[in-house]
Order: sequence, then structure tokens, then C-alpha cells
Amino acid sequence: MTCKTLLYQVPLLALSLLSFASPPPVAVGAAQRGSLPAILGRTDVAPTAGILQLVTAEGRPVDLNQFRGKAVFVGMWATWCAPCRVEMSGIEALAARMDTSKVAFVLISLDKNPEKALKFMQRQGFRLPVYFPAAPLPPPFNSQTIPNTVILSPDGHVAARYEGSVDYDTPEFRQALEKLAARP
Repeated sequence: MTCKTLLYQVPLLALSLLSFASPPPVAVGAAQRGSLPAILGRTDVAPTAGILQLVTAEGRPVDLNQFRGKAVFVGMWATWCAPCRVEMSGIEALAARMDTSKVAFVLISLDKNPEKALKFMQRQGFRLPVYFPAAPLPPPFNSQTIPNTVILSPDGHVAARYEGSVDYDTPEFRQALEKLAARP
């Protein structure tokens, strides 16, 4: 084999090997699907509660069924993701304005080291609970993009999904989430 042939084949081999690897999520600044209030409330996807396996920082299992009857804001994020860190203060502010008897917030850290996520939350003064995946994230929670948010209706159906950084602390989004939470 000549050096020229080898130089040609090595990149092709590397690219073919990369196509089999599962890449880590990519942090995105603002690539959302649809406008916030416009698609919030559509519930045409199968119920998702029970398929997402999470644990607390202490290792206790968490089941989304415990939030049945509430709208659920599920946010996937990581400390190494700059758009995630920027988005977090808006999520915290939104949560402070919402009725927690009607809306639950589930923040899922994708950090490999849970302690890093917990320290970040503490340093920033955020009080929302942080959970960690106990298994690979199933659809509709899995994404190659973070931040990634899935909004569930009180009956556990997907009402909306957003990829990329979004300002959730707006009157329009709050009203749409309150309307969703009021549905039976």
C-alpha cells in the first residue's frame, strides 16, 4: 500500500467509524420547534409517564407518575452547556411564579458527575430539584441537542417540545402553561 493510498483511506475509515458512535448532545442557542404558546396544549403524542427512569442526587428512584394531574416542565441540561446555564435563571423565575400544586418542574442534569450539577445549582442560588438519568433517555426526552425541554400535560401526554435556549419567563408562556395545567 502506498503512502498516497493510505492518506486517502484513513480519513474514510475514521468517518465510517464515527457514523456508528453516538455523539454527545450539542448545545444550541435558540433552535426551538414552533412558538411557545402556539403549540403548547397540543397533546397528540402517547403518554410518557413511567418510561423515564430518573434518580435523585441521593439515588432514590423518581417516577413521573407522581406528577400525574399536573403539567410537567421537563428540562434536560448540563453545566458544560452555556445556553443551558443562561436558560436556567428564566426557568427558576418561571417556577417561582407558577402554582406548584398545578405545575411540576423536573430538571434532568446530563452531567457525568452529579455533584458538579448540584454545586452549580447551589452556587447560583437555584432551588429547583435536579434529577439524573438512571437509564438512557427514551423518546421524546432523548435529543442530540441541549437544552431540550418537554412539556407534559396533566394526563402525561407531550404538549410541546423545545430544543435550544428559550426564555420561558414570559407572560405568554406562563399563561399557556397555566391554561395547560388547568385542563383535566
